[in-house]
Amino acid sequence: MLQFYYNLGPNPMKVALFLEEAGLEYEAIPVDTRKGEQFTPEYLSINPNAKAPSLVDGDTVLFDSNAILLYLAEKTGQFLAPDRGQLLSWLMFVASGVGPYSGQSVHFQTYAPKDIDYAVNRYRFEAKRHYSILDDRLAGRDFVLGDDYSIVDMAVWGWARLMPRVLDPAAWDDLTNLKRLIDDITARPAAKRVIALTEKHAFKTEQDAESNRYMFPSNANYG
Repeated sequence: MLQFYYNLGPNPMKVALFLEEAGLEYEAIPVDTRKGEQFTPEYLSINPNAKAPSLVDGDTVLFDSNAILLYLAEKTGQFLAPDRGQLLSWLMFVASGVGPYSGQSVHFQTYAPKDIDYAVNRYRFEAKRHYSILDDRLAGRDFVLGDDYSIVDMAVWGWARLMPRVLDPAAWDDLTNLKRLIDDITARPAAKRVIALTEKHAFKTEQDAESNRYMFPSNANYG
């Protein structure tokens, strides 16, 4: 059985969506990053980057959410697309742009030790720019790759459903095509099962000194 190491972040959730959509049997193993569980020797042997998600499939060990999505799609033959070039291009667009800029936008708005207007402006701008590219792409298309619901849409869903945190709720007013996609995916039975999964384990929610030390170790030396 697949072993799926997860927390409640956007990257684990897009992998959870694939697992549920594909009907795969898996063991969900929580990794509470606010408690530092990502730094145990056992977990580092699976994911040396000390992040979630990770996936163990027999002798195959994977980390990085987009690598896991691609691996599972190719293994099962599900949620790929006829045009492999477009699938890879848009999947990497999410991996290299949407995810990092969204994550940094949240970080500097929520967790930075002091207000840094330059950083907030830069990452909000770039996050909005990337989401706008997706919104334009979805004009006249059901899914990012056209008629085919694919791992690209799952990757987008992981991040874009957090738009109120990444930007603000009003951002949806300018991203109506993208909002339609996210709403459609969220209404799917598989997505509802993912949301149910997030309620099965009581992850630590307090962002205290311990959480900051484990989640943002660079700040321990911040002057």
